[in-house]
Amino acid sequence: MQISSETLIDFVRRIVEASGAPAEFSQLLADSLVASNLRGVDSHGVQLLRFYLEQIAAGDVDPKARGQVVSENGCCLLFDGENGLGQVVATQCCQHSVRLARQHGLGMVVARESNHFGAAAYWAQKFSDQGLIGIVMCNASPAVPPWQGKEGRIGTNPLCVSVPGDGKKLWLLDMATTTVAANKIFQAHLEGKPEIPTGWALDAEGVPTTDTKAAYQGLPMPLGGYKGSGLGMMSEILCAVLGGGAMSTELGGIRIRGRAFRVSQMYLGIDVERFMPLPVFVARMERLIGVIKSAAPARGYDEVLVAGEPEWRTEELRRREGIPLGEGTWGSLVEAAERLGVSVPGVG
Repeated sequence: MQISSETLIDFVRRIVEASGAPAEFSQLLADSLVASNLRGVDSHGVQLLRFYLEQIAAGDVDPKARGQVVSENGCCLLFDGENGLGQVVATQCCQHSVRLARQHGLGMVVARESNHFGAAAYWAQKFSDQGLIGIVMCNASPAVPPWQGKEGRIGTNPLCVSVPGDGKKLWLLDMATTTVAANKIFQAHLEGKPEIPTGWALDAEGVPTTDTKAAYQGLPMPLGGYKGSGLGMMSEILCAVLGGGAMSTELGGIRIRGRAFRVSQMYLGIDVERFMPLPVFVARMERLIGVIKSAAPARGYDEVLVAGEPEWRTEELRRREGIPLGEGTWGSLVEAAERLGVSVPGVG
């Protein structure tokens, strides 16, 4: 089925508001989730809503909390999310980081006691839209084994970098420190797909598997083996260790009931103008991208792509033709709407 982004945003907003979140927060959450669907990153789109609603219903997250600044010293700020919605925490942290970067050249904000904030790309682009380089990281549920282990100790711990394009879309890297984000495995399970690609996951014994059920009950695979484990721990240090937040097995999860998630996040803004005029930076980026894309494509490919291009192309298509939703994802939205007394839009 296909649904327009405007219709989907409105539908999700009404569901979240009916669950007890303020209208302002509900709109923010809906915008961020649907933005991921538009970019083709469906693992971080509206399929997450069912888990957010379970958190709210169980009292594991406070949908009305705003959080507060704990300390500010120069270009550094520490924020306590007070177990509020991750999107609510993230938007404030981005605003503070942009402000500090304008003032000092760099602005670094670390948040603790937060929750799942969707895709990191949504927040990193808050910086690049303001002419800054944005770097965003977070820790996550300890579902990933350390290299040579078979028990989860580190999260998928994503990192994202977005560069400003002065009105152009240039380069946006958004990646988990596992081969794929865990939500891709969960989405495959939700949609009833029997297999996933090679290299995505390990079974409960730490053995690589392509069986979706075994992967769902198993572990995401670290990106590049020990290198992915190192990157995951780097994110843990810059977010949880530095911010005084929950670390590793101290975290809960959006699929774990009875305890708070307690995520930590890091937001870093870099003012390009402290190094060179923004148009000069953009021209240099365009030259670099041109050199990269000038490489001859490997067999089986038509062109060389850089980070961000596949998602931006998908977004253009989905804005025109609508967002495709699987039966499982749409069914979970409809079930939530009916339970909360929210009308379901007619879609094709």
